[in-house]
Amino acid sequence: MSQKAADQKQRPKSDTIKHALVSHKWLYLMLIPGVLYMLIFNYLPMGGLVMAFQEFSPYNGDSMIGAFLQSPFVGLSVFKKFFTGPDFLQLLKNTLSISITSLIFYFPAPIILALLLNEIKNAAFKRVTQTMVYIPRFISMVIVAALTAQLFSTTDGLVYHWLVEIFGRNNAPDVMSNPRLFVPMIVGQNMWKETGYGTIIFLAALSGVDVQLYEAAEVDGANRWQKMWHITLPAIKSTIVIMLILKVGSILNTGYEQIFLMQNSMNRTVSDVFDTYIYTKGVVNGNYSLATAAGMFKSVVSMIMVLGANRLAKAVGESGFY
Repeated sequence: MSQKAADQKQRPKSDTIKHALVSHKWLYLMLIPGVLYMLIFNYLPMGGLVMAFQEFSPYNGDSMIGAFLQSPFVGLSVFKKFFTGPDFLQLLKNTLSISITSLIFYFPAPIILALLLNEIKNAAFKRVTQTMVYIPRFISMVIVAALTAQLFSTTDGLVYHWLVEIFGRNNAPDVMSNPRLFVPMIVGQNMWKETGYGTIIFLAALSGVDVQLYEAAEVDGANRWQKMWHITLPAIKSTIVIMLILKVGSILNTGYEQIFLMQNSMNRTVSDVFDTYIYTKGVVNGNYSLATAAGMFKSVVSMIMVLGANRLAKAVGESGFY
């Protein structure tokens, strides 16, 4: 053991912390904005979860703190009201319908696109293609919703008129008002908007694949498909598993903005999800306790799904998150 290591071992813990703070003071100063952001916007609002166990009303006190202190505790009755209410099963069905469909069709899309981009040998064409598929990511969801409404409009929508030419006037599907087409429309929007940007992580993982493996496989007579199946996919398997864990953890998060923009009176039976329910009950109706209980339910389920997916990943031999 070196003399420096021996001195650090004998030094009291408080002195060690002080020495680390002094030695790396600029790094810790740079850390302060991030820590403050996390405390203010991520941890401080968690105090509002107490509303899920209260009959909360902002008018119970002369201040927000007073409203928390004077609102009566009702235990788990708010959760009971939420779970036994007429909307819960329909909300769960709609949310899972969108999330599972997205998991089946949208999750593999960036992987497939990354594999295809990786096979492009012309560097200039590859850069142009990557740029083109990234662009939709930076288009606002409001613009995407407006474009969808314009393209599928039954009056002057270009895509709708194509559907009329194919299926006929009486059989052409009205995408904007047909409840059965709402989930495919939402998933299709996500695939168009996010697939290109989602390839960044997988392309970064592909850049770490040893080129010598491809050269050895080529010497053995392997074609492109065999190299992709036996070299490329196994090399990014851990990245795919981690992204899958994250996706499974957000299975009840369908995105409020997109659903709200595409929702109308004709498709409301399939478009009401937990995110829109929380907005309606909390912001529109002022039922903060019920909205908080719904949000807390989503968070607990997400945590359980992440832990379960992580344990399953480790059970099949992957590293997982921890």
